[in-house]
Amino acid sequence: MSSWRSWHRPLLLFAALMIVAGVGSAVGLLADDRTLTGSPIWFKPFKFSLSLTVYALSLAWTLSLATRARRLAWWAGTVVAVAGTVEMVIIIGQVFRGKISHFNRETPFDAALYDVMAVTIVVLWTGAVTIAVLLFRSRIEDRAAAWTLRLGSLLAVIGAALGFLMPQPTPEQRAAAENGPVDVVGAHSVGVPDGGPSMPLTGWSTTGGDLRIPHFVGMHALQVLPLLLLALVALAPHLPRLRDETVRLRLVFAASGTYAAVLALITWQALRGQPLLKPDTATLAVGAAVALGAALAVGVSLNATPRARSGATGTPSDPGDPDRAGRTHEETSA
Repeated sequence: MSSWRSWHRPLLLFAALMIVAGVGSAVGLLADDRTLTGSPIWFKPFKFSLSLTVYALSLAWTLSLATRARRLAWWAGTVVAVAGTVEMVIIIGQVFRGKISHFNRETPFDAALYDVMAVTIVVLWTGAVTIAVLLFRSRIEDRAAAWTLRLGSLLAVIGAALGFLMPQPTPEQRAAAENGPVDVVGAHSVGVPDGGPSMPLTGWSTTGGDLRIPHFVGMHALQVLPLLLLALVALAPHLPRLRDETVRLRLVFAASGTYAAVLALITWQALRGQPLLKPDTATLAVGAAVALGAALAVGVSLNATPRARSGATGTPSDPGDPDRAGRTHEETSA
């Protein structure tokens, strides 16, 4: 575990700013009784600030582990921090104006702000993709930790990309656009208008699909998977099977595959206009298949025979592992 002093400084500063924004938004929730699209007007910046705080801290830590192209990694993290800051400034600024920030084309100024947000999101996503690629190229000794970070970053990039589905005009907006310009283009919800009945805390729709759900779940794979690995390491003294690095690696692959399957399932559910808590028979059937696959994967991972140890160092012999193969090739060439 790297010291926090080696974490990416601009991302740490960004996280600090998001904490301040979160506190300010919490005050706004208590002091400002205005509502927007069916929820308290300060609810959106409050949720964004919390989510971005966790995301920024995770990236700041992750970048401290990168061993390749560290200067490029620093710039990629800085780009994410700057783009995220611009995004939040616009969101909070629109709250002060009493306007929605996303999908707003009511006036030329609102449309310009939304266009800036669209650019910052693309820039932020590009920075995240760069970081994910660098993690795949970095040499991290613990294979389970290495693949946890790589697959967590990959799933986070996919989750962020799902956000690009939201700016697409709904069928109702396309029909209205035939008669002239429309004030709102895009939506979080599928099959129902934004601002309807929603879940507490999250604000996700309870009457239709909601694209924010897979977007959120995907982006936070970067926190969930490392936390799972930390739990495996913490349990290792009490469960001897988990002391084997290869077993932990297999469990990481099982968890990542299950996470990807769940992400695909809830994306499919949202695109069909189905509320998260009201799955139909098809969704339940696929969910049961995912659960069964996860149980089988965990069982195989725990019961597989550990790989034989080789050499005096006692490191696992795994010729199929790209990290270990790359190191062997470099050592032979040296």
